Amino acid sequence: MFRIFINILAGVLALGAQASELSPDILAKNTTQEVLAILKADKDIQSGNVKKAYELVEAKVLPHFDFNRMTQLAVGKHWNSASPQQKQALVKEFRSLLVRTYATSLTEFSNQTVEFKPLNMRPEDAQVTVKTEINQPGGKPIPIDYEMYKTSFGWKVFDVAIDGVSLVINYRSSFANTIRQSGIDGLIAMLEAKSRSQDKASAPKSSPAKPVSNAKPSASFKGQTRPGSMQVASL
Repeated sequence: MFRIFINILAGVLALGAQASELSPDILAKNTTQEVLAILKADKDIQSGNVKKAYELVEAKVLPHFDFNRMTQLAVGKHWNSASPQQKQALVKEFRSLLVRTYATSLTEFSNQTVEFKPLNMRPEDAQVTVKTEINQPGGKPIPIDYEMYKTSFGWKVFDVAIDGVSLVINYRSSFANTIRQSGIDGLIAMLEAKSRSQDKASAPKSSPAKPVSNAKPSASFKGQTRPGSMQVASL
């Protein structure tokens, strides 16, 4: 039994080592292709099951993001004035908000495809931009660029630019306004509220039950209109 455990552990460590050795563009491409394959096969997510979309994002996407660095960049100069507890709460709530935004967009996936542009990278580079393009039927292609940097655990994403607009910089402006008005704790509360709002918006709603003699009321569920479909199909 002990030998079996050691063999399993060695296999897991080997997989982790392989992932850490992947180039940033290959890592992004492999992850995207894996997510797309799951989306195409999972009818629940296609029909709007956000809970399953959360699970997919947690398992396949989040390991490749550095939420500590993303949060620090989004909070900007105010990061240094936050207490250790506030920093921890900020990372937790910002991560939660981005997970919900990304997962909700996955339920909108339909016929989009992803094109990866050639990566310009030198052997000594520790930070690169992985450029992709979302192609949608009847629509204009949407460029999505991933800012990635090399860590001891492999390449990690620390910013995403959609059609030239940086996610981190975009949030930084609204975060700064909230901090000026309500402080760091106000920003944490705002992020919590936004996550709750997204959960409420994405939750299936039951239609009013019609009274039926000698029978329990039944409920039918309707998919909700969800924002954020531009992040679909990419890492």
